[in-house]
Amino acid sequence: MKLTMALPRWFALCAVLTPFLLRGAERPNILFIMTDDHAFHALSCYGSKVNETPGLDRIAREGARFANAFVVNSICTPSRATLLTGKYSHANGSPVFNRFNGAQDHVARRLRDSGYHTGMVGKWHLGSDPTGFDRWIVLPGQGAYNNPAFLTPNGRLTVSGYATDVITDLGIQFLETRPKDKPFFLMLHHKAPHRDWTPDPKNRARFKDKVIPEPPTLFDDYATRPAALPENHQTIARNLTHRDLKMEPPAELKTPAERNKWWGVVPTEVAVTQPDGSVKTLTGKELTRWKYQRYMQDYLACVQGVDDNMTRLLDHLDRTGLSKNTVILYTSDNGFFLGDQGMYDKRFMYEASLRIPLLARWPGVTRPGTVPEGIALNADFAPTFLEIAGLPVPPEIHGRSLVPWLKGAAPADWRTSMYYRYYHDPGHHNTRQHYGVRTRTHKLVHYSKKGAWELFDLTKDPQEQRNLIDDPAQAATVQQLKAELARLRKELGDDDRFANDLPKDDVDGGFADHGQLGERTAAQAIEASVDRKP
Repeated sequence: MKLTMALPRWFALCAVLTPFLLRGAERPNILFIMTDDHAFHALSCYGSKVNETPGLDRIAREGARFANAFVVNSICTPSRATLLTGKYSHANGSPVFNRFNGAQDHVARRLRDSGYHTGMVGKWHLGSDPTGFDRWIVLPGQGAYNNPAFLTPNGRLTVSGYATDVITDLGIQFLETRPKDKPFFLMLHHKAPHRDWTPDPKNRARFKDKVIPEPPTLFDDYATRPAALPENHQTIARNLTHRDLKMEPPAELKTPAERNKWWGVVPTEVAVTQPDGSVKTLTGKELTRWKYQRYMQDYLACVQGVDDNMTRLLDHLDRTGLSKNTVILYTSDNGFFLGDQGMYDKRFMYEASLRIPLLARWPGVTRPGTVPEGIALNADFAPTFLEIAGLPVPPEIHGRSLVPWLKGAAPADWRTSMYYRYYHDPGHHNTRQHYGVRTRTHKLVHYSKKGAWELFDLTKDPQEQRNLIDDPAQAATVQQLKAELARLRKELGDDDRFANDLPKDDVDGGFADHGQLGERTAAQAIEASVDRKP
C-alpha cells in the first residue's frame, strides 16, 4: 500500500483508539477563550500603560504568557478559520469575510470524534452553521452588545443582558450541564471589545473621566511609508464617527433615518464643555486628542468587562474543581491599534495589529510564570489542542503544537520567522493587499499591487517609523529577507490564488433557518444549543 493512502487510515485509527489508550490517564479538558480585537498592549501582564487586567493577569501568573504571538491574517473571519484548521487563509478558503466551508477537516471535528464533548459559545462570524460541535450557540454576524440574539441548531433566541456577561453565563451553563464522563472542549468567544465599543454601565462609569496616556505615534505623518498608510480609512483623526464617539444627535433630527445618517458622519469640530462651565470648540490636534480619549475610554471599559468575567469564570472553575484538569488558553482573534500610527482597527502588518495576547494555564504541567519567547502563531492553536488531547497532528496543517513550550522546552528546530498575508483590498478601511516576513529583529512588507516595499529594524525602531528599504546599508538584509519570504511562501504553498479574485463577503448571512425561539434564560438557551445532527 502506498504511504499516501495509508496515512489517512493511520490518523483515523489513532482517533478511534486514543480514548481507549488514554482511559487510564484522564485527558485534560480544554477551555479556549477568545476576544475580538483585544490589543496585546491592553493587558497589564503585557506591560499595558493604559489599563489593568487582574483576571487575565492571573492566567499569566499561574501559567504562561507567550512573548511573541502573532496572527497570519489580521481580520476576524480569516483568523477564526485559521484557528479551526491550523492552516493559512489560502489553504482553508477564507481569506476575507467569506463563508467558511465547515465540511473540511478541523480541530473540533477531530476532538469530538475522539470522545471530547465539544461546544462553541459566542462570536462565530464564519457565515455557516458550526460543525464538529455537540452544542453550539453563536451570535449572528457581529452580534449585539445589549440583549444579544443567538443562533442555535434549534432556532434563533435572545438572552437579556450585556453580551460579555451573557456569553460567560452561557459558558458556565455549558460546564454545568456537560456529560461528566467525557472531557470537554469549549470555545468561548466574546464579542468585546469590537467596535462600536459599547461598555456595560458599571465600566462605562469607571472609565468615563479617566485620562488615557497617548501613544508616541498618535500624530504619525507616515513620512517614510507612503505606499498604503496615507490612504487608509481607520484613523483617529479622520474616520471616527459620531456613533463611534457616542455623541447625541441634535434634537431637530426626528426620524431614525435622519439620526442614522448623522451618526455616520465624521465630526471636524466638536463643542466641549470645560470644567469651568464654558464651551470650547475643538478642531485639529485638540479634536484628535479628544477623539482618542473618547475611543479609548469606551474600548478599555469593554476590555474591563471581559476581565471582570474572566475572574468570574476562573472562580467558577476553582469552586467546581474543574481547574485541576482544565487547560485554559486566552487570546484575541487579532491585534488592534490603540492610536498607534494614529489608527484604530487592525489589518496592517504593523506590530499593534500583528501581535496578539496569548496566555495559557495547564495545572501540573506548565510552570507558573513561564514566558515562552518563540514565535507563536494562531495557526498553532489547532495542533496544540490535538496534542493536549493525545491526538496526532495531520501533516497538512501549517501550524505546530505549542505543547513543548507549555512543558518548558524550547524546540531546537522552532521557527525563527513567520509569514503574513492580508487580502481584503480595499475592504472596509481602504487597506492595500500586502504580505511579508517577520523575524525576531526585522520585518519586510510587500504591497504587491503597488510594487512597494517596507523594511523595519524592530530592535532599533519598535514603533516602525523608519522605512529602511532604500538604505544602501540594508541591501544585504533586504536580500536575506526576500529569500526567506520566498522560502516561506513555497513551504506554505501560497500560490497567489486569492491575489486578484477574492470571494464575496457573506459571513453576516448564510445560516440555516432553524425557526424562532423568542427570549430565553441562559440555562434555557444552552438547552437549545444541542446539535442532534449526526
